[in-house]
Amino acid sequence: MRLAVARLRRRLGRRGAFLTIAGAGKVCLGVGFLVAPPTSTRGLEVLTNAAPLHCWAWVWVLAGSVTFACGWLRVGNDGAGFLAALVPPSLWAAAYLWSAVTGEYARGAWLSAWYLTSHIGVICWAATVPEHSVPPVRRARASDS
Repeated sequence: MRLAVARLRRRLGRRGAFLTIAGAGKVCLGVGFLVAPPTSTRGLEVLTNAAPLHCWAWVWVLAGSVTFACGWLRVGNDGAGFLAALVPPSLWAAAYLWSAVTGEYARGAWLSAWYLTSHIGVICWAATVPEHSVPPVRRARASDS
């Protein structure tokens, strides 16, 4: 079992692990909207006026699937996963912010801030993390001893 975990960690790396987990989470959220739609979509009217909530749920599922799949790509080829991960929370943040600005849903400002920090901010940070950020070990020279 340890060997399998070690292989998986080596295969995914830090960026791939992040994309895999974030992608699975986005798929779960989207499926949750499909299976048990919320009773209220307050604050999301700008989105639900354009398309029904189940369509936006598929945006979460599709973006999550792309994010998950990109987690298994080599570093340098995973950029599309980070972009895909940004789409749904950016839409939700914009919708909630708009509802707060227009006065339709005052709580929307706080929900928008939550999406901006805990989703978008974390994704943008993770996209900048190099796969190998530990500096190489400096070998002692014969004259140093």
